[in-house]
Amino acid sequence: MTTQTHPVDHELVEAAADVARTRCRGDNHTMAAAARARDGRIVTAVNAYHFTGGPCAELVVIGAAAAQGAHELDTIVAVGDRERGVVPPCGRCRQVLLDYFPALRVIVGGGGRLRAVPVAELLPETYVWADHQLDAG
Repeated sequence: MTTQTHPVDHELVEAAADVARTRCRGDNHTMAAAARARDGRIVTAVNAYHFTGGPCAELVVIGAAAAQGAHELDTIVAVGDRERGVVPPCGRCRQVLLDYFPALRVIVGGGGRLRAVPVAELLPETYVWADHQLDAG
């Protein structure tokens, strides 16, 4: 698979890094995410860790964006607390992000090697939930 890369939204990375530095505390909130809405707004959120599988920061940012009326997201990034930098989405988040926003770009990579790639390229042999639903006809 050839990875398509897009320009990295450094303002988005810095927004997530700022939230990770200033809002993540203790074991309950260890990751921050920032997403750029189609209208240009940046929406941020943190994870809500729980041993039962609390939501990752990327999933919380989807809900936060919807609550603010931003239903179309173009780019997303997650950043770890304690200066861990950009962290790629877990498998569950990759699938949810693909199902909600098939054209989404995800910023991944470390240090000076950040890149923005289509979410579908993060899932080999991609399963698209909508493609497997029975028609209600």
